[in-house]
Amino acid sequence: MKLIRGVDAVRLLVGSAAVSCALHAAGAGAVAKPAQPAAKAATASADPQLRSAAALVVDQDTGSVLYAKNPNTVQPIASITKLMTAVVTLEANLDPTEVLEIDASDKAATPGQSRLWPGTRLARRDALQLALMASENRAAHLLGRTYPGGLAAEIAAMNAKAEQLGMHDTHFVDPTGLAQANRSSPEDLVRLVRAAYEYPEIRADSTSNEMTVQAGRRTLKYANTNRLTRRADWRIGLQKTGYIAAAGRCLVMQAEIGKRRVLMVFLDSWGKYTRLGDANRMRAWLETQAALAGPLPNHS
Repeated sequence: MKLIRGVDAVRLLVGSAAVSCALHAAGAGAVAKPAQPAAKAATASADPQLRSAAALVVDQDTGSVLYAKNPNTVQPIASITKLMTAVVTLEANLDPTEVLEIDASDKAATPGQSRLWPGTRLARRDALQLALMASENRAAHLLGRTYPGGLAAEIAAMNAKAEQLGMHDTHFVDPTGLAQANRSSPEDLVRLVRAAYEYPEIRADSTSNEMTVQAGRRTLKYANTNRLTRRADWRIGLQKTGYIAAAGRCLVMQAEIGKRRVLMVFLDSWGKYTRLGDANRMRAWLETQAALAGPLPNHS
């Protein structure tokens, strides 16, 4: 396992071997090679002791790598997939008010896992919010099934978008993330989070705290799968959680820490809450590095 740490006056040191390539700061967005460490790096605190098997944290505005741990490891990404499902759905410019109907082909992890029973009708925009906020698998599958050309066309669009963004280690076979063949790396997922952040719908839906859906006579209440969105001490602009056994607990976020906007990816964390713990540990660690390095620029 490769663990890289350090800090200079503005950014943390990550050896060039940790991240194989730099992305362009605009468009697909990127991971830039950091500068050599300043003498002050010697006083930096120890690494944040993350429980995730792979992680990558990048300054959203400069592309500088702030922390990396196995950033090129390709592995299943579970429901992080739904960010790409949302991106291609929005890029298709479909009517958000169109009423769609769940049917028996729309997948859930287990037969009783989804409360969206076959026959449930909901607007496309509500399906999008449920997929992003509550990680509702049937809602995500519904978006794919009703994409122009059907599910196969939607998956093709997801893979084409991945190539366009430079996500060359990424492949999708379904829109939910239930398939362990949906694979990516932390480096690629930073690109995806950066691209998804450009959509106000994704920012709003993924960070909304709760939602009520009227399903026939039933009133269904949903909450965000990421409890950090309900905490006043976090400023989260986008998030997505994920879990299947093959992927472990996963989390991606855009957040403002101090006066720095960061993109964070945590993959294959063990324990139900350790991905959230890793986010908290990373925030505390970055705040420590900022204090050592001095004032950061204000991007607000």
